[in-house]
Amino acid sequence: ASSFARMFVQVCLYFYCKCLWRCLKFVVRKLTGQCELQRICYNTKPGAARTMKIEASLKGSKSKRLQTSVNVHPDAIEKTIDDIMELKRINPDINPQLGVSLQACLLQIVGYRNLIAEVEKLRREPYDSENPQHEEMLLKLWKCLKPNSPLKARISKQWCEIGFQGDDPKTDFRGMGLLGLYNLVYFAEWDTEIAQKVLTDSLHPKYRVRVTGISYNVLKECELSTKAAAFPYSYSFAIVGINITDLAYNLLVSGALKTHFYNVAPEAPTLTHFQQTFCYLMHEFHKFWIDEDPLDIMEFNRVREKFYKRILRQLQNPEMALCPHFAASESLINM
Repeated sequence: ASSFARMFVQVCLYFYCKCLWRCLKFVVRKLTGQCELQRICYNTKPGAARTMKIEASLKGSKSKRLQTSVNVHPDAIEKTIDDIMELKRINPDINPQLGVSLQACLLQIVGYRNLIAEVEKLRREPYDSENPQHEEMLLKLWKCLKPNSPLKARISKQWCEIGFQGDDPKTDFRGMGLLGLYNLVYFAEWDTEIAQKVLTDSLHPKYRVRVTGISYNVLKECELSTKAAAFPYSYSFAIVGINITDLAYNLLVSGALKTHFYNVAPEAPTLTHFQQTFCYLMHEFHKFWIDEDPLDIMEFNRVREKFYKRILRQLQNPEMALCPHFAASESLINM
């Protein structure tokens, strides 16, 4: 009975607040002569703060046309803006900047939804060793990370030198499909210097000599990567990369990355934005791992979870942009 009463009170409060909020919006519009969309665009600077308020306003509208405007095709955005202006009785000639601002917001909102679909498609596509394009990407990963060490064979123990678990890397892509490979190749190709440094550090942590008293030059690189238990601070670069891909994927589909993407992408966020974010997360996780000073690789899940929570906290700030060197262009600032 008490739970029913509690639920009844919560339902009453919900409808009361909803009605009160609509009445308040009506009063504010009469006093200011501006609808909620106008007030957001005129009083909130561009970026995540504005786009997320616009998104919430459209989704929370009592009008079905406004609710569905966040799900239109990118080619229909201009017409959608015209419909919104007409529905809200806003004269575009008197408010020309409003249409521009709304268009920028809708491009980001629709683009984020489409990015999730694109990333999900890559995640669901399995690695196929019979596909020449897949094989070419895998070999490119090796060449970027180990340019001075030719791969002796496609099936080889050498793959453990860059952090795969066995002779054939294809088995390690099962969880994240092609998405894991796409991210690793992007990191190795476009952020080569940092990727190679992270790989080297993962094989030769600075703590290793202190912990074991053995010079790592005594052992071959492949032997080092397969003896993680003996060297607590080492980890498998490629496997961690696939794991961080999973972390980035969860941030994306949960909506947590909206803050970041709405601040760095002046229009629709793309797969490139997602891959740049992966590069940032890989680099930051590597530094976080060293700072955490784990006892051994068995602490990976604990460190990963702590890192994930830290990123989530950062993304709660509407001003947050995870990658400062991928800052929003001037066109966003001027909208």
